[in-house]
Amino acid sequence: MTPTETLAWLVDIPSETGDERAICDAVSDRLAHLPSRRINHSLVVGERTGKPMVLLVGHLDTVPSQGQSPARVEAGRLYGLGAADMKGGVAVMIHLLEDDLAEGPYDMVGVFYEAEEGAAIDNGLEPVLRSEAWLSDAEFAVVLEPCDGEIQVGCNGVVNARVTFSGKSAHSARPWWGENAVSKAGEWLARMHTRPPDPHVIDGLEYREVMSVTRAIGGIANNIIPPEFTLNLNYRFSPRRTVEEAVQCLLDVCDDADEVSIVDSAPAGPVRADHPFVTALAAASGARLAPKQGWTDVARLGVYGIPGVNYGPGSAQQAHQAVEWVDLRDLEATYDALRAVLSR
Repeated sequence: MTPTETLAWLVDIPSETGDERAICDAVSDRLAHLPSRRINHSLVVGERTGKPMVLLVGHLDTVPSQGQSPARVEAGRLYGLGAADMKGGVAVMIHLLEDDLAEGPYDMVGVFYEAEEGAAIDNGLEPVLRSEAWLSDAEFAVVLEPCDGEIQVGCNGVVNARVTFSGKSAHSARPWWGENAVSKAGEWLARMHTRPPDPHVIDGLEYREVMSVTRAIGGIANNIIPPEFTLNLNYRFSPRRTVEEAVQCLLDVCDDADEVSIVDSAPAGPVRADHPFVTALAAASGARLAPKQGWTDVARLGVYGIPGVNYGPGSAQQAHQAVEWVDLRDLEATYDALRAVLSR
């Protein structure tokens, strides 16, 4: 198969989050000639021979279908659910593993994992990294998420917090008998609305810290003064901060609130723009280095001491679209650049 044919094959295997068995079986059967280990519906392909180890990392699942048709190629693009996010990257991984790169400078290991598109707590990469402790010896990792032709270094971390303003209920005809929790939050919300991004430059790359109110719940009925107003505050923090430092920063910003509780958090991904693999990949691809504003599993790998970047075919803007596609030139360029680095 060509990479395009492999991508079409993958797209036509349904693999919404929670339903990855069939695609994991298919990839396992195709790469059965290589050493592999299966962890639930995730797959690790390759082994150590003593050379520096590079991980190629990609998730097998997609978001729920929006009625997409089977894979089709039109005007140099392949259309279908998961074409960009991230079966294009998985297709590249498969072809690199099928290539005979035994004489190259690296031991290449593919990590195909389940449940990336669901809740972070269920992410399938975590049990793989726990089960296969030897993966932590990797020299480097490439997560093949769609990256718009860039090599995206590190990533911002994230904290979600439940922010509560408390008041006292009363009849809306006599609001002075109560305290309106919604309007009590007004000045704080106005500050959040105008809060500018906070740029942090690391190794020449600008990571923007932002805080956004993403949910709001308050009120009982049209004629009752709301006694409680609860909001979700989403904080994207730079790789310069630890999770603990980010939490404290968020708490400081929410000093006006009556109660703040942390819902979840994830660390930022380490920035290694000067790593020799990054330098070699930039030279081979001609791609520019860029910061990753969102969170990716580069951060999860970093917790296990594995430096990495996001570099895969496709545009992030195409992810989760009803009409999702990947430019086949991106597929070829990603494959060529990675093969050049892994084989030289």
